[in-house]
Amino acid sequence: MATYLYRIGKFAYRRKGMVLALWLAILVLMGVGAATLSGPTNDSVTIPGTPAQQAQDLMAERFPAAGKDPFNALSARFVFAAPTGQTLDTPVNEAAMDAVLAKVRGIDLVEPAAKADPGTPVAEGTHSAALVNPVVAHTGLLDQVTANAEEQGKPVDQALANAQALSALSPDRTVGYVDVPFSGGHEDVTKALTDQIDAAAQAGRDAGLTVQVSGSAAQTVDMPGGSTELIGMGVAAVVLMITFGSLVAAGLPLISAIIGVAIGSLGITIATGFTTLGSMTPTLAIMIGLAVAIDYSLFIVSRFRHEISVTDDREEAAGRAVGTAGSAVVFAGLTVIIALVALRVVGIKFLTDMGSAAAFAVFVAVLIALTFLPAMLGLFGRKAFAGKIPFLTSKDPESDEGKPGIGTRYAHAITRVPLVPLIGGVLLLAVLALPATGLRLALPSQATADPATSARQAYDLIDKGFGPGRNGPLVVVVDAQDATVSADQAFGDVVAHIEAQPDVTNAQVVGVNPEGDTAQILVTPASGPSDPRTVELMKSLRDGEAGLHEQIGVNYGVTGMTALETDVSDRLQSALIPYLAVVVGLAFLLLMLVFRSILVPLTATLGFLLSVMATFGATVAIFQNGWGGLIANPQPLVSFMPIFLIGVVFGLAMDYQVFLVTRMREEYVHGASAKDAVIAGFSHGGRVVTAAALIMISVFAAFIAEPDSFIKSVGFALAAAVFFDAFVVRMVIIPAVMALLGDKAWWLPKWLERVLPNVDIEGAKLERDLETPAPSEPEAVAAR
Repeated sequence: MATYLYRIGKFAYRRKGMVLALWLAILVLMGVGAATLSGPTNDSVTIPGTPAQQAQDLMAERFPAAGKDPFNALSARFVFAAPTGQTLDTPVNEAAMDAVLAKVRGIDLVEPAAKADPGTPVAEGTHSAALVNPVVAHTGLLDQVTANAEEQGKPVDQALANAQALSALSPDRTVGYVDVPFSGGHEDVTKALTDQIDAAAQAGRDAGLTVQVSGSAAQTVDMPGGSTELIGMGVAAVVLMITFGSLVAAGLPLISAIIGVAIGSLGITIATGFTTLGSMTPTLAIMIGLAVAIDYSLFIVSRFRHEISVTDDREEAAGRAVGTAGSAVVFAGLTVIIALVALRVVGIKFLTDMGSAAAFAVFVAVLIALTFLPAMLGLFGRKAFAGKIPFLTSKDPESDEGKPGIGTRYAHAITRVPLVPLIGGVLLLAVLALPATGLRLALPSQATADPATSARQAYDLIDKGFGPGRNGPLVVVVDAQDATVSADQAFGDVVAHIEAQPDVTNAQVVGVNPEGDTAQILVTPASGPSDPRTVELMKSLRDGEAGLHEQIGVNYGVTGMTALETDVSDRLQSALIPYLAVVVGLAFLLLMLVFRSILVPLTATLGFLLSVMATFGATVAIFQNGWGGLIANPQPLVSFMPIFLIGVVFGLAMDYQVFLVTRMREEYVHGASAKDAVIAGFSHGGRVVTAAALIMISVFAAFIAEPDSFIKSVGFALAAAVFFDAFVVRMVIIPAVMALLGDKAWWLPKWLERVLPNVDIEGAKLERDLETPAPSEPEAVAAR
């Protein structure tokens, strides 16, 4: 491989004009494609095959008008609270709520049926969907259920209790709400829409009511405005200037990264015109793509600087830099891409999309580093390291005239008594990992929102006025098509079974399909949607389905937000082991190809496990437990964050392993002893790995400033993971382990050595080819 990359590097350096023009043409074409082919993003979520989704699908099939997926339905809930000492059923407060609803009816996207005048008569036997204030809705509901109970000869008290469980007015009449259905999907939620919704709520606030709004229609997704990327790149520029002591050399990785990220993000934008992508997908791809693009370019420029110290031929130096460092970049990029693409194993579309988009950004970053960067080196020629910065010097280890640098002295210290830094590093990461034992996971919801937001305050008002269970009811969809008893009896038996469960406040049939064989049962728990007791109730109901099926032949499923969220978490947890097996297995094979060793990939993987556990511990401590007061609203981590973090961190961890240890292997293959190879390899690679890690940390840490809690926590976790992996695992533990193992580190069974292809990442074959005289040279010498 080194030989092929060597040729690519020389070609790009020599034909710089053509290569740069080609990349700029690709950038322009991507820009045109993004402007003309892009489509809207969509944050809807479907988890095919989960029990909750199956029940949701059955409800959508049997109740087309009412079977909207709660994850994806577009709606807003206006929650009203009366002033202290008052109730909502006074004429003044009713008039204030009516004023709000009048403005709501003027919003274009509100469904037409909800816009109807509530005073308009409706056909007999039908129900008006017109918006009315909670007091009017409550009065009408009580009148209707009382009349129905008297007509059917059923207990009025039970009917009234069921009515109160459905009423939009709290028992003390101080809190009420109105659910407003909207047409369209998440892509239709714009600032103009949220401004209209807020203006409607303001009409009630001006009249003295507390009015808060929650729901998908009332919340726009705040996308990063570019400031986070600028902060990260600003820090990266400072690190690069310190590393190279040159303004031009510092700018080359930044220019390459900008071009690479621009092409990657434009490509993802084009993809939105052909498939549905979430709004967070491009953000995460940019976050990862920007970090690796700078690092990969840094690694090649650093090697180029070394090569021009041993040869005056800059084209040759570019070829050798791409042939050696470029080989490490290719394999480092492949490990990241494998880890990201393997997210497909989880079987959740939005997670697959995130991984695929980020993998595409990494793929572009690798191509840019191998072709665009050497072309830029050719463009600047001998001015590639111009613009020297006063007071900053940057020397190559081989040109230090026998004076050991900081990296060399540090490597000597680590390898002198390697057991001490090894034990110290492992203990440090183990202690940091301890908070991870209390890890809790949940999907983002109103319950986990910032208390300062209107959505969270609406949630809290409902909790206070109606009890915690009103915010997270369960829905049981009962299929009595194959029941051995009448459908009505089957529905009644299921309701009785549910009411016998602990933690149930109310259970009642709220809908029967026209065929009369399927019913919806609304279950109001006594606890909130994220309470473990609600999850236990959901599981208990599911466990009881088999017994009822055996007794009366009825089938049912449990859905609702709690059920859907629990199933997502369960799916992610069950996929974690297969995912790790795929990622670690493929990467292990890849690293065996790179290092031609079994113990080096093994120690690399174990080091990754240490760094990722320490990352989980630090993230749980700060974002879940609120340590240090850095987070105003500590909450459980997002359910899919751990598996996504594992994938990304594994790829990045292997980056540093490849960058650092390939140079050790290069020295070992070229004749150095095992210990000297560790010292020499660290002396060359330590500086660039330090710079690369600082750049990645700065890029990721900048995203902590984002308002979105998921992006904020991912930015912190990735920054922490890079810090732990680069500075503790790769720069303390791994050199210590390599020194302890000695020659055994490079052991490979003979049979495996024959089977594995030699990819020559350290460039040994390339060096032999370059040192071998061309066939015509001996003849020329003989002639002379």
